[in-house]
Amino acid sequence: MNNEFETSMKNKVREKHTIFTSNTSSLPIIDIAKDVQRKDKFGGLHFFNPVPVMKSLEVIRISATSDEIFQTLLTFGKALGKTTVSCKIIDTAMKLGAGYPMGPIELLDCVGLDTSKYIVDEWKKCYPNETSFKTSELLNKIDSEGKLGKKTGADFYNYKK
Repeated sequence: MNNEFETSMKNKVREKHTIFTSNTSSLPIIDIAKDVQRKDKFGGLHFFNPVPVMKSLEVIRISATSDEIFQTLLTFGKALGKTTVSCKIIDTAMKLGAGYPMGPIELLDCVGLDTSKYIVDEWKKCYPNETSFKTSELLNKIDSEGKLGKKTGADFYNYKK
């Protein structure tokens, strides 16, 4: 990279109004954000593939993401013609729309991600040819980090006050 261009880019991302986002389908946004200095202006935009065809856009916030930035990311997604969703919206939709007592993300956090991983691993042993019984890489990573949901205070939702 030429020095002038690199300096110009660094200056642009250092501006106070710059919003940082990442498109990720497997890496936890909180891990990507750990080295970001202005965490209040950081979030995730998970575009589903193929991007031109898929209408959903998952908008992800970390606990430090400001409400203003989160709303800006939602507005940006809608301006792209996407239907924006978040894990909280998924849970709310399942509770209100389908009559579930809690949504799937809440349920994972409530049961515990270690327990959920154990269940899927056992199903896989019992039914080795069943392709739906496959533990996700994200679940393996979260479990190995000890982020287990309510019992540890955080994972998809932050339970620490």
